[in-house]
Amino acid sequence: MVDDGAGEGEGEGWLGVDLGTQSVRVLLVTADGTVLGRGSAPLTGRRNGARHEQDPLRWWAALCEASRAALGSAPPGLPVGGLAVCGTSGTVLLTDGSGRPVSPALMYDDARAKTEAARARHAGLAVQDTWALPKALWLLGEYGGSSLRLTHQPDLIVSRLTGEPPPADSSHALKTGYDVEGDRWPAASLAELGVPDGLFPGVVRPGTRLGEVVPAAADATGIPAGTPVLAGMTDGCAAQIASGALRPGAWNSVLGTTLVLKGAARDPVRDPTGVVYNHRAPDGTWLPGGASSVGAGALAAHFPEADPAAMDARAGAFEPSRAIAYPLVSPGERFPFRAPEAVPLVLGDPTGDADLWAALLQGVGFAERLCLDYLHHLGAPLDGPLTFTGGGARSPYWNQLRADILGRPARVPEQTEPALGMAALAAYGVRGAGALADVTARMVRVRTVVDPRPGRTAVFAEPYARLVDALRDRGWLPGPVAAHAHSRLNRDTSAS
Repeated sequence: MVDDGAGEGEGEGWLGVDLGTQSVRVLLVTADGTVLGRGSAPLTGRRNGARHEQDPLRWWAALCEASRAALGSAPPGLPVGGLAVCGTSGTVLLTDGSGRPVSPALMYDDARAKTEAARARHAGLAVQDTWALPKALWLLGEYGGSSLRLTHQPDLIVSRLTGEPPPADSSHALKTGYDVEGDRWPAASLAELGVPDGLFPGVVRPGTRLGEVVPAAADATGIPAGTPVLAGMTDGCAAQIASGALRPGAWNSVLGTTLVLKGAARDPVRDPTGVVYNHRAPDGTWLPGGASSVGAGALAAHFPEADPAAMDARAGAFEPSRAIAYPLVSPGERFPFRAPEAVPLVLGDPTGDADLWAALLQGVGFAERLCLDYLHHLGAPLDGPLTFTGGGARSPYWNQLRADILGRPARVPEQTEPALGMAALAAYGVRGAGALADVTARMVRVRTVVDPRPGRTAVFAEPYARLVDALRDRGWLPGPVAAHAHSRLNRDTSAS
């Protein structure tokens, strides 16, 4: 992505809105990838143990601030072709019939609905404890009443923009139990769980036109009245769109506080354990993936005052580290295996801070490799390009280390904000022709390609195998998955 400012392709601008955990971000971009404006506004929440809430009304106030900042630097008179909104996956609240909040928003990682999740699984629904469906049941118990509607994070913003409560997009509805293959809510299971009729919204495919910006919303946000509003996707899918990893076999590895892998496939990737789940792409293809609890958050937990660049420079002397880590950010693992009892793991004694830092970096790379090995075990296509995004991708050393461990090249795009993915989705939805991958191919620009260094993948094979065995011996990693990982020790992770 080029620097902000005017450039070629300014004939029309596309707005992407990202409702994040810590901020709302808005990006105005042209079809050729020129950024014309950006804006952000902070968000705060309430955390206490398993509880994580936000005030949903603050989302609208932050959007108004961020959108005015993004549009303020655009060329005068620039038409806005459309917009789409992404939110954190699994964040929900209850609203009344007119769309006003009647509960706080339970954020994506609020973990108070474990009992309800167990009930949902007993009813035959493959949900995880922090998914939206268990939270919906929990909210009903706390705030239940008549004429309530379950609302996903972007739905609230869209209702303000268009003046009426919208249908949900199938991407956000997935974790509320929506059957994306059958395009329907699982009525029998929901009835067994006591979900009242009318609680869940209608559902449409991402990229569907939901309405247009009404004058009152235009006055508040600065977005021109009449701007088309398109159904969005979750923030993880938005980041995948922004990475350009949309053709079958392509994968995007998002390394932030935790690690998320999302890929593209012609058919769903079947996983009876529910560890890997599938979003439906706007064009009807599939976006399989999973979210791990391993990630860069472990670095901040161990070294809250560290200079990452300085520590990276020192870590190069420890390849491989004397210690082997599985650096969970918090207890419990979700991908590449489900183990609620899993805890952070360090095998061996590092010689000092630099060695421990190296072990954590390598441990994330090992977890990433195990995720890809597990996807291969399930039959997922892995022969396309791999892209690194997220905050961790800002580290050149870590990018090189990960490519070495995985034994395959990785692309690092110039711009990977989820808001860019929503701008691309808006352009796709309004134009209604071609493939989303073609739209992103014009918008997304690769900054660099990181190739694995000759011979380095073999250096990490033995410590990776030891970690796999340790995870298996603790009962966290299934034996067949461990055996499959061992069978691929001397192959790169794209090999069939």
